[in-house]
Amino acid sequence: MSDDPITVSIYTREDCALCAVAHGTVVRVVDGLDVPVEVDLVDVDDDPELAAEYGERVPYVFVDGRPAFKYEVDERELRLKLLAAA
Repeated sequence: MSDDPITVSIYTREDCALCAVAHGTVVRVVDGLDVPVEVDLVDVDDDPELAAEYGERVPYVFVDGRPAFKYEVDERELRLKLLAAA
């Protein structure tokens, strides 16, 4: 198992209820694992290219740079992805 943290990036935007739910799910899963994980919130509105690409299609969750979830995060599936990446 590597000591390098796994990066979970959540593409989000301000006042996004689904984004808040996705972030809460990610934090809950990460807190329950003995695996180093870094959670990175990326506001798509801060980057014109991301805003153009994702717009209203958030939350979008990446695990180690790979697309993993769109709109909703499945806790079990996220847990499996993080354990596989560890």
